[in-house]
Amino acid sequence: MTLRRILIIDSDASSRATLAQAVTATGREVQAACDWEGARQCLRDAPPDAVLAGGRSVGPEQTPLEEAVRQEHPDLPVILVGVAGAEGATSEVLADPPSAAALERVFARIEENRRLKAENAYLRAEVVGDAGTPMIAKSTQMLECLRTATRIARSSGTILVTGERGTGKERLARTIHQLSPRRQGPYIRVRCGAESVARLERELFGYEHGPAGEARDARSGRFELADGGTLVLNEIGELPGELQGRLLRALEEREFTRVGGTSPVKVDVRVIVTTSRNLPQEVAAGRFREDLYYRLHILPLAIAPLRARPEDIGPLAEHFIERYACLGGPAQPALCEAARERLAQWPWPGNVSELENVVQRAVVLARGETLSVDDLCLGSAAPAAVEHGQADASGGEPLHPERELGRRLANRRMADIERYAILATLESAGGNKTEAGRRLGLTARTLSNKLKLWKSTGLVA
Repeated sequence: MTLRRILIIDSDASSRATLAQAVTATGREVQAACDWEGARQCLRDAPPDAVLAGGRSVGPEQTPLEEAVRQEHPDLPVILVGVAGAEGATSEVLADPPSAAALERVFARIEENRRLKAENAYLRAEVVGDAGTPMIAKSTQMLECLRTATRIARSSGTILVTGERGTGKERLARTIHQLSPRRQGPYIRVRCGAESVARLERELFGYEHGPAGEARDARSGRFELADGGTLVLNEIGELPGELQGRLLRALEEREFTRVGGTSPVKVDVRVIVTTSRNLPQEVAAGRFREDLYYRLHILPLAIAPLRARPEDIGPLAEHFIERYACLGGPAQPALCEAARERLAQWPWPGNVSELENVVQRAVVLARGETLSVDDLCLGSAAPAAVEHGQADASGGEPLHPERELGRRLANRRMADIERYAILATLESAGGNKTEAGRRLGLTARTLSNKLKLWKSTGLVA
């Protein structure tokens, strides 16, 4: 979000030089044009991050320069020097000549506004990544769960979604949001487990001033960003005790104060919380406030583990095969009957997330048009035995999933393995490059560069 290149437009050479000197003093690159035609050339050849326009400059046919820039580049910040902005415009205006310090303050304000706008756009669009992923339900348990979710989606009460890790609690939360009257509003997620209590507090409630040592303006928290929509608090059982009272007050009063602030902020938010912990046990152990638990336990919804609903395994596997076969891998393979039976017999301690990972890996490594038992790389022992490297039932050598996976990767081109893994992980992360990079140990910029390269060479659409 940094403003690195500033285009100066002024018909007076002396004024251009003065403005260029002030911009250079802030450490930024300078472009300069004496008229609109020169400015258009700069805008085409090396697009700037902002425009600094002198009062003597005009656009085509004597139109205000600010208006001319906005017609062709509506998102480009315009800073006017010594003149008032066009009617209804939101440009920054500076005295003529502006000092370097005054310019730096304006640049910093524009950078912060752009950063917040981008962050809010990302947060509000987060749901798009998984919006097309349906809840697969064939079992009695999941069909009843979805019927209940449909009924309670119309209300505004707090929903508590419980279930083991990997059962699809957040996906169900998305479904509820999409079925609710708030479906056009934002869908904001927060994970309640955090290394820093102070950081999580700022993330939830925002702050009026940056943390000590950081000169930053006020920022809205997730509660404010979710106004008019849905806020999902993932793994509420991990919420630090220091914040449980504050969350309780925010839920009861529908208002709160930012960190470092004194004025109350009112919000209209539908809250959905998820947890894989046994909250009554957490309450009994003194780790979770009893009053907060009852405040959350208004509309409970439980998701059964995958092993308790084997009817869902086959349809889920088919869905994931279709999903990951479209990510630059081989043609969509089919499950052979033996592989289907193996999936049905596996206890799935990681639930739907584990099944998705197994299918994703199998699709990437598949050598033919059919997914075999070997492609699944599940071994022949229960997960606990595999985890401890114990021998399988036939008395053979210990089972090591990494060794098994290595055998399947043998003789595959590294470039193909990398591409399939990155695309599949990006899809699994809902299109979030930062999260996909975290899982893969790569930066979001590295992922973006690889995607651009693959698109330019036709390897991905």
